[in-house]
Amino acid sequence: MVQSVELLLDTELDTAIRREWRRLSDAALPSQDVVRKSTNRPHITLAVARHIDPETDLLLQQQLTPPNLHLALGGVVIFGGHRKTLAYLVIPTAGLLALQRSIFRVLHTSPGIPAHIHPGDWTPHITLARRVFPDEIGPAVNLLTPAQAHGAAAGIRRWDGDARREWRIA
Repeated sequence: MVQSVELLLDTELDTAIRREWRRLSDAALPSQDVVRKSTNRPHITLAVARHIDPETDLLLQQQLTPPNLHLALGGVVIFGGHRKTLAYLVIPTAGLLALQRSIFRVLHTSPGIPAHIHPGDWTPHITLARRVFPDEIGPAVNLLTPAQAHGAAAGIRRWDGDARREWRIA
């Protein structure tokens, strides 16, 4: 599975993204809304690795402070191959890029870090739907509200995909 470090959103931005999730699922389109776990929440993935050891977790907790970041959504972006991921871009700010870079520095020796997580290759985004077929992209994009949402970071969490658990680290 995957280990990740994720930026959580304030209530206003979280609510705006959940509204988009519901809009997609109400139209019988793929959406993150269908994941009915308490840990499923809108977020910005800052780093991913196949494994993050306890020492690295401790370093993250010691070095990170709660971020004071303003977040603004940009346009829709589509990632992937045969089945796509639909997301909103997050407009990169100097603070957001610096945070991601500092987390990468701590994790850089962890196994299984994908190339798209490296600073300079990372695309900040909030996922709206996964496993979207190409013929669903147009209808999905047409349903979405123009991305005028703004908000702030509300903390940083660690996600352990193997254990299916989360915890706050800042």
